[in-house]
Amino acid sequence: MRVVTSQLDLDALRRDIDSIDQQLLALLHARVQLVMKVGEYKRERGIPVYDPARERALLDRLSKAAEPPLDADTIRRIFERLVDECRRIEQHHIG
Repeated sequence: MRVVTSQLDLDALRRDIDSIDQQLLALLHARVQLVMKVGEYKRERGIPVYDPARERALLDRLSKAAEPPLDADTIRRIFERLVDECRRIEQHHIG
């Protein structure tokens, strides 16, 4: 990891963070588009939006993949929030 020695270094690091944030935003958008397709599939077949077994498996798999400095609990909390918001969007989409 780069050592910050000047304002220019700090600015460069912040630009890198901003770039990653934009990539994350694009990935979140792509994820939500897929979630809405899943919602349509479920609506057409009368399948409930909430699938606790799927959610549990997802959170377990991602938590186990955590690498330092992230830990399993942090990953679980981040993805719990993401899944909650995606479920809300899915429910709203299929109305």
